[in-house]
Amino acid sequence: MTKESTHRVIEGVWRIESARIIGALARMLRDVGLAEELAQDALVGALECWPASGIPDNPAAWLMTVAKNRALDHLRHAKLHQSKEAELTYEIETQLENAAPDLDAALDDDFGDDMLRLMFVCCHPVLSTEARAALALRLLGGLSTDEIARAFLVSEPTVAQRIVRAKRTLSEARVSFEVPAADQLVARVGSVLQVIYLIFNEGYSASAGDDWQRPKLCEEALRLGRILAARMPDEGEVHGLVALMEIQSSRTRARIGPNGEPVLLMDQDRARWDQLLIRRGFAALERAAKPGEAFGPYGLQAAIAACHARAIRPEDTDWTRIAALYDALAQVAPSPVVELNRAVVLSMAYGPAAGLELADKLASEPQLRNYHLLPSVRGDLLSKLGRDAEARDEFERAASLTNNLRERDLLLARARDCGRKLGLG
Repeated sequence: MTKESTHRVIEGVWRIESARIIGALARMLRDVGLAEELAQDALVGALECWPASGIPDNPAAWLMTVAKNRALDHLRHAKLHQSKEAELTYEIETQLENAAPDLDAALDDDFGDDMLRLMFVCCHPVLSTEARAALALRLLGGLSTDEIARAFLVSEPTVAQRIVRAKRTLSEARVSFEVPAADQLVARVGSVLQVIYLIFNEGYSASAGDDWQRPKLCEEALRLGRILAARMPDEGEVHGLVALMEIQSSRTRARIGPNGEPVLLMDQDRARWDQLLIRRGFAALERAAKPGEAFGPYGLQAAIAACHARAIRPEDTDWTRIAALYDALAQVAPSPVVELNRAVVLSMAYGPAAGLELADKLASEPQLRNYHLLPSVRGDLLSKLGRDAEARDEFERAASLTNNLRERDLLLARARDCGRKLGLG
């Protein structure tokens, strides 16, 4: 095997195993930053050794063993109180001795718990939302700083700074490497779900750049959601988010035209929707439904997505059911954005005039002042009502507000269509 192919294997193993290794080291060291540093040392060791010695039979076990040995060396040489050093060293040595006879089993012993702990640490409320997302993609997704920067279209130094500050903040706040206590769990799960959803949404509808979507981010968010659902099977909203992401992801191939242009929901070729992901989404939605309990925000959004997935043709969509679900969503998670989406649904269920009435009421909302989808929605509704001059102005305003080039092209094309209806070329 060539050096280049060996490096590709190492990169693949690292992407899969890095979170497991960092989680195990963080449990030992109680320091996420140090855990990542020592895990990276093990990766460097593999890059140096494997091209000459060959890839070991169990690459994950090799990396874990080297990383744990680095952690043990650090503890031995740390400037701690002598008795504390002896206590910690004895504890880690005992763990390694007990793991030695069956390392494969030992690797799996705490995998789920370590991953769960690491999720809660990466998504701790003490961090900003942007820092949580960067840290989660770095430690849980195994993405490089450059990959995260390209995914969010920010500079690499900006991402690196966010990650460094996040680790420092966690250390200074003495954040415990534990799953939160029962009385804190619901609030903290919400923080984790928020980060996963943020990552997914940025992949599903990129906020800036040349591409309409970034499937890699969607894949990472879905992977994290599935891990969380496996470790927290009784949390309905976790399953609700997974259901939403599965169903939304099923449309990926149909959302892009032959030249990379966006294809909106009602224009998509539904034969291209991934039926396996839809079935997985339906199954997750069933797990989200708890007897005697109403859906939370993610469960409601998943139920809305399921209505679209069940419609073989756009005209088969149960808009009345979707409108009722949006009414419920507006009760449990009120926001101007939810109201804007509800305006679209009302227009489909009861006519464009009903939707425009609600959209017009949102024009004074500060949160939507520079939100490109408000004039986009108003433009669509005005066009359906035959008010093409007003619709053209709205589409042009929406195009001026979006930072996504593909979306801008789509909006300007709709403005031109309105102009042609007015005989303006």
